[in-house]
Amino acid sequence: MRTDLQGTTDWGGLELEKTIVNSLFNMGYEKPSDIQEASIPWQLEGRDVVAQAVTGSGKTASFGIPMCNLVEADSRDVQGLVLVPTRELAQQVQRELSLIGRDRGISVVAVYGGEPIAKQIRALEQGATIVVGTPGRLKDLMNRRILDLGYVRNAVLDEADEMLDIGFADDMEFILKRTPSTRQTALFSATIPGFIRGLIRRYLDDPRWIQLVNDSKGLETVDEVDQIFYDVASQDKADGIMEILDDIEEGSQILIFRKMQVGVDRLSKGLAGEGFAIKGIHGGMSQSERNRVMNSFRDGSLKMLVATNLAARGLDIPTISHVINYDMPENIEEYVHRIGRTARMGKRGTAVSFIGEWDFELHEQIVAKIGEDKMIRRQFSFY
Repeated sequence: MRTDLQGTTDWGGLELEKTIVNSLFNMGYEKPSDIQEASIPWQLEGRDVVAQAVTGSGKTASFGIPMCNLVEADSRDVQGLVLVPTRELAQQVQRELSLIGRDRGISVVAVYGGEPIAKQIRALEQGATIVVGTPGRLKDLMNRRILDLGYVRNAVLDEADEMLDIGFADDMEFILKRTPSTRQTALFSATIPGFIRGLIRRYLDDPRWIQLVNDSKGLETVDEVDQIFYDVASQDKADGIMEILDDIEEGSQILIFRKMQVGVDRLSKGLAGEGFAIKGIHGGMSQSERNRVMNSFRDGSLKMLVATNLAARGLDIPTISHVINYDMPENIEEYVHRIGRTARMGKRGTAVSFIGEWDFELHEQIVAKIGEDKMIRRQFSFY
């Protein structure tokens, strides 16, 4: 490391606060990932950024490092703002930013629905340098005059397309309109649909565009994921999942996706009855229940989790070795997001997808977009 500048240190060619670099090394960051290397220098120079990259590429640190580097730690005003689609992602971003800014004394507070607002109000009243939150809860706190965004210097929209899909379009604009026009803004999104392009035109100032996906295919999954497909009738999926799980090495960490909350409950109870240590998670559970399950999955004491799409947003657990699409998602973007829960930060992973009677059209679209060469086709023993 080079330390010739007072108070700064070189990290992979980026000149950062020494305290930030110390935190990064303590977190296991040895050098910047591709998205970090491409986006952080522009943000350090004060430029707005639009970044489109494959999931699992280290984007939280891509905006967290410059934000923690640029805010004033001793100020009680909210200077950093991060908008995210779900409470799980809010919690994950809050944890990572807290670690990055810990040695600078930066306070990071997460606000989101599904938890008593009084607790979050108390946390904000104690002072927060950075606030991470879902648009609905942020708007609620602003309307109550608890949260003042008049001093925000850095704003980030993380997974902007997902916030749009969930229905936060109006809230996103409401919040951005109430931050200073002089703020620096970064937008991270897997896809850039029309509304997001309009948002960029209205609220970002001559942004630097960073695209780490394949232009010709539109979407690209990480090469470290082995993508395996089985044709299977709906009534045979239960037998299929047993065959898959029996073949996976014991101790592997596995995430299984289902579309509906009732499907999560049925599958988790069914597999638990077969002797698997497994839990389910979905939006119908209480926040305390979800936190309990997520914490056990995150610390590795729970090896198997069944989840809906929404519940799995924000899952950034490097130890997940297998993702299983028991139910296929609605679109290609969601497929890419799901399988990106494994093979985090360059590790290898496996994605297994069950192609049912109603999934052939989506499967063809995935093949066309991602490429036949990445598809591994297998057949169950009972066929």
